[in-house]
Amino acid sequence: MNRLLSREESGSHWVETWESDSAALGCPKRVTVLAPGNRRPAPVVYLLHGFGGNRVTWLRQTHLLRHLQHRQLLVVLPESGRRWFVNDVRGHRYEDYLVAELVPFVDRQYAAVVAGRPRAIGGFSMGGAAALMQALRHPALFSMVASHAGAFEAPARVGDPYALLRSDAETAIPSTAAHERVWGPPGSAVRREYDLDGLLASVDPQLAVYADIGVDDYPRMLAMNRRTAAKLAALDVHSEYHERPGAHDLGFLNRALPHSLDFVAQRSRALTR
Repeated sequence: MNRLLSREESGSHWVETWESDSAALGCPKRVTVLAPGNRRPAPVVYLLHGFGGNRVTWLRQTHLLRHLQHRQLLVVLPESGRRWFVNDVRGHRYEDYLVAELVPFVDRQYAAVVAGRPRAIGGFSMGGAAALMQALRHPALFSMVASHAGAFEAPARVGDPYALLRSDAETAIPSTAAHERVWGPPGSAVRREYDLDGLLASVDPQLAVYADIGVDDYPRMLAMNRRTAAKLAALDVHSEYHERPGAHDLGFLNRALPHSLDFVAQRSRALTR
């Protein structure tokens, strides 16, 4: 059962928050949907928040609704707290929730808008990496990725490469304990399942990927984004990669969002001609 909790108009879009009892997670989950007020056909964009964020982060700490003005997109904002959108080592099945519950719900509830339109999945930091992982694992569901400062090599992380940054209260990077609560110890089955190199070995040739990162991001994060962009290029994946002013923060994300939204809109038009 899906329950509409709130609905309000904001510029060109309606902001609708729903709650459902998730079978995959065994608890109620909320999702916010930004639906075009004109209800004309629109591509769907699933945006996954970063570590420590939630669905409201997009609305309170970025100008997402302002960026959507004059962009015909339907945006879905789920949340996973400090868990990733994967089926993790402790049995939190956020991937199953996303692909088996949330996507079908959006397809049913907003059928007049999204029927026959492409789906994109994107996000920031852990959300950006999870977006690429999910698109590679479910090519029939997601044909586009929009990643901002994606933590693509999280399954390969050992220890705490960010230990020297812990004194900065703004550092939103999981500790070793928090990381292993999702991924398990090095060499775990969950890490192997979501290893990016393994997933890229069977990449769908129709996938399109947008990725960017701030030039003042953490050196490790910058390096892994460069490596991922190079791998996508070597595989002839339709992709764009940009390094823009900014650090690993929501200010960078806010400035970068219009670029990824335009990428999705333009690619969607090409796919539906």
